[in-house]
Amino acid sequence: MAITKKILTLDNGIVAQVLKNILQERNIPHVIKSNYDSAYDGLFQLQKGWGYVEAPAEYEKEIIEIYNDISEEQDPG
Repeated sequence: MAITKKILTLDNGIVAQVLKNILQERNIPHVIKSNYDSAYDGLFQLQKGWGYVEAPAEYEKEIIEIYNDISEEQDPG
């Protein structure tokens, strides 16, 4: 995979899984990393969010658009 950058922060594991599935279907290279650390019993997730997505910079706009679509579906209000 090319050099990656942090694209966005994820709020929860459900959104992370949905995003992962879509990115895999579209063959978009990515890594989703959780901020969970068992030594601190999830403290970093409370401070920094559930986790984040890393990907090559050229996919940033597409990943953000997909994430926004997922977020709108999760919270239609």
